[in-house]
Order: sequence, then structure tokens, then C-alpha cells
Amino acid sequence: MGRAFEYRRAAKEKRWDKMSKVFPKLAKAITVAAKESGGDPAMNAKLRTAIANAKAQNMPKDNIDAAIKRASGKDGIFSEITYEGKAAYGVLIFIECTTDNPTRTIANIKSYFNKTPNASILTNGSIDFMFSRKSVFEFRTQSDIEELELTLIDYGLEELEKLNDEEGEYYIAYGDYTDFGRLNEGFETLQIPISKATLQRIPTSPITLDETQLQEIEKLLDKIEEDDDVQAVYTNIE
Repeated sequence: MGRAFEYRRAAKEKRWDKMSKVFPKLAKAITVAAKESGGDPAMNAKLRTAIANAKAQNMPKDNIDAAIKRASGKDGIFSEITYEGKAAYGVLIFIECTTDNPTRTIANIKSYFNKTPNASILTNGSIDFMFSRKSVFEFRTQSDIEELELTLIDYGLEELEKLNDEEGEYYIAYGDYTDFGRLNEGFETLQIPISKATLQRIPTSPITLDETQLQEIEKLLDKIEEDDDVQAVYTNIE
């Protein structure tokens, strides 16, 4: 994914380190998953994944249980909506939101773009084709990685990437978004703990920015990602 990806990843994780921001986003993902296919994790792969992501961020069990319970109440009614925009230097921005008030959400998103020079909201569908939707699983393992890769191919694995951080080696597995359930099943069958599992949008024609340009774009991305209704933000930055 390159240096810019790691820069964006580190910056995003630093911003999301505050529990007051990350926990509501995780709770919404749990509530939406439970609303869609029921509150029993054993019968709902999407809910199992949402719970696993929450636990990886040290979200307390009481918060997780409350988010599941919320799915059966009136305040469990959320809409999943997307917005598309552009910024300076040819940067394209795809935003995924989960909200109980779409009017509030779009007003907020528009304000972030309107207050940023050379940035604007686009009509939905304008840049969707510029991203490939992928299942993405992050994990650590001591298993034979070549053997593991061959096994995961049977569950829909397309690419396996090795990265390093302060804790050592970790891996990111990519597959088509339609194979999310199969890949999740593969990790469960192999008893490999997943530290993070998401559906992501990967740019098909990534662009490269220098550090000054990247820092300028970060100012807009900061504002968007800090919004409580925003679940994920994707760009075409390499």
C-alpha cells in the first residue's frame, strides 16, 4: 500500500484513539449488523465481525451488549448512506456513514467541503467506479504463511500482504467484497484470530502526493472522520 497508506493509517489511528470517538462508531456497526440479521452472533457473521472489531479496540462487554440490544428498539433505526467528493490535487473522497438523521449528516458533510478550498461534494455515482470494493482482514499468526495462503484461496483470498509495526509482523488478506462471509468462515475454521475485518474501497488508479500536499488534504479528512456519523473514508491517494 506504500508510505502514504501507512501515514494515513497512523494518522487515522491516532485520531481514533480517543474512546469518545471510536466507541460510538463501533457501537453503530454492531447495532446495524444486529438489526439486519439478528442479535445472535452465532447466527450472524457480520455481527461476529463487528463484535471482534470492537473487542480489538478494548470496547467493554456492556457497551457491546447495549449496542446489540439497541437494535430491537426505536433508537436502533439507522440508515447507511454514502457521499462522494473531490479535493485539490485530483484527490477523490468516498464517505460511508451510518446515521439516524440523514439531513443532519449531509449538512455536516457539505460544510466540511464548502469550507475547504478547491473541494466539493459530487453527485453519488460520480466516482464509485474508481474504487474496487474488497473484503479486508488483518491478523497475526505463527502458522506457515505459504500453507495458510493456499488454504485461504479456497475461501476467496485474492492477495496476502505482509506488513510490520512496533509489535512485529502482521498480515492483511484481501478478497472480493462478495466473499466476506467465506473468508471470515475460513479464519474461524483455521482458528486464526482477526484483529480487524472490514469492507473497504481500494482505489483502482491511485495518485501520489508529496508530504505538503498530503498534510493539506489531511485537514479535510480530519474534519470528515471526526464526524460521529462517519464510519469510513476512502481516497485515491496511493
